[in-house]
Amino acid sequence: MAGLGIEAEQEPLLGDRTPGSREWDIIETEEHYKSRWISIRILYLTMFLSSVGFSIVIMSIWPYLQKIDQTADASFLGWVIASFSLGQMVASPIFGLWSNYRPRKEPLTVSIFISVAANCLYAYVHVPASHNKYYMLVARGLVGFGAGNVAVIRSYIAGATSLQERTSSMANTSACQALGFILGPVFQTCFALIGEKGVTWDTIKLQINMYTAPVLLGAFLGVLNIILILILLREHRVDDSGRQCKNVNFEEASTDEVEVPQGNIDQVAVVATNVLFFVVLFIFALFETIVTPLTMDMYAWTREQAVLYDGVILAALGVEAVIIFMGIKLLSKKIGERAILLGGLIVVWVGFFILLPWGNQFPKIQWEDLHNNSIPNTTFGEIIITLWKSPREDHNEGPTGCPIEQAWCFYTPMIHLAQFLTSAVLIGIGYPSCNVMSYTLYSKILGPKPQGVYMGWLTASGSAARILGPVFISQLYTFWGPRWAFSLVCGIVVLTIMLLVAVYKRLIAFSVRHGRIQE
Repeated sequence: MAGLGIEAEQEPLLGDRTPGSREWDIIETEEHYKSRWISIRILYLTMFLSSVGFSIVIMSIWPYLQKIDQTADASFLGWVIASFSLGQMVASPIFGLWSNYRPRKEPLTVSIFISVAANCLYAYVHVPASHNKYYMLVARGLVGFGAGNVAVIRSYIAGATSLQERTSSMANTSACQALGFILGPVFQTCFALIGEKGVTWDTIKLQINMYTAPVLLGAFLGVLNIILILILLREHRVDDSGRQCKNVNFEEASTDEVEVPQGNIDQVAVVATNVLFFVVLFIFALFETIVTPLTMDMYAWTREQAVLYDGVILAALGVEAVIIFMGIKLLSKKIGERAILLGGLIVVWVGFFILLPWGNQFPKIQWEDLHNNSIPNTTFGEIIITLWKSPREDHNEGPTGCPIEQAWCFYTPMIHLAQFLTSAVLIGIGYPSCNVMSYTLYSKILGPKPQGVYMGWLTASGSAARILGPVFISQLYTFWGPRWAFSLVCGIVVLTIMLLVAVYKRLIAFSVRHGRIQE
């Protein structure tokens, strides 16, 4: 991950310093330059570990919950998963405000310590005699609360980079976050080799098994992260041109520092960008949520097949996202962040439009005792699905297909596999582009002033989107089907594009708006 920032770091803010040139006003020693990028890299690592903390147990929460508390049902699982985002939504503005007035080491260290303690609590949720599911709920909520430091990370990186470096640094941050989401389930899969029983340390009542080993690893990495932050992280703040600025966060005074430029922040642009960021995360959260039930209903996949195939698809989208994050660093220099954001939204709209059901073929209906033989013709997609199915599979796992309780199954055409895969690829292109461009623009709109609180609200809006998105799509899909659900999503994206077009000229950097730098 250290290599992610190499390209940006090879564009130092040291120039010829000839009179009248921009470099004449920029003062950055080699020592300051190295310290600044070491600190930014430490925060890349922190972002990576934060996303790993969310995803490393996501595949095993449900079986572990069933094991420790027989009273837990699927609806309670939803609360356990949502508690992470709820905790992050609450904590983000708090840590953001804290980071505006104190050295960033403080909120970062405290937030990571909370995550470490929460992971340890998760490893012990089996110990109480009753109410174990509530201990798990609290543990995951506290892990999310600790993940509120994302606001601090983004505000630090925004304040420690010039406009020239900002997009590249934000893309690196997003790439680290995406990489964490990809590798978390991989770590979980490796720990599955330990098994459910594992080993027990009776003295401290610690069970090390496939459910607890991942969080114990997370706690260990969190401790290492705290040590690195305490030793290596230094406070740096530069203005949009790259000159050091005075700030309350600085631990040492420097004669080379300049005052933070004054001027009003465009609040309309701030609110609009928060809305854009909310919609972007809302759309991807609902897509992630609907993938499994959609594929089970449309292609009659079993639970085992859905977990395997959809896991592969989401992992592939994660790899695609990392590639996109790296690519848009170069593209943004040619066409700008606003154009990429607009293009990304259009690609997302096309992706959901392709996902709309069409044709005369209907999904297999899930009967309890009867097989659906109403579709005698076999399509290419069905042939591929048949090839994917394991020859060892028996038919004792329960009925497959579109549940008879969902009335739309009888009159809504199926979504062909090619449609679904094409849509997934397009959404996998549009989402990361919109994600990184929205908060890159946001950081530039805010300018060189402390951004902790503003970044806290942006992170909170993203957390709210991850909570509301799954609820929205699950209700629409269950009662009205994919045609209505995806049509409404297309409508939401169209309204978002209209909002972006309306505020397009206002989404400019603080220094450009005040005439200090030419766009």
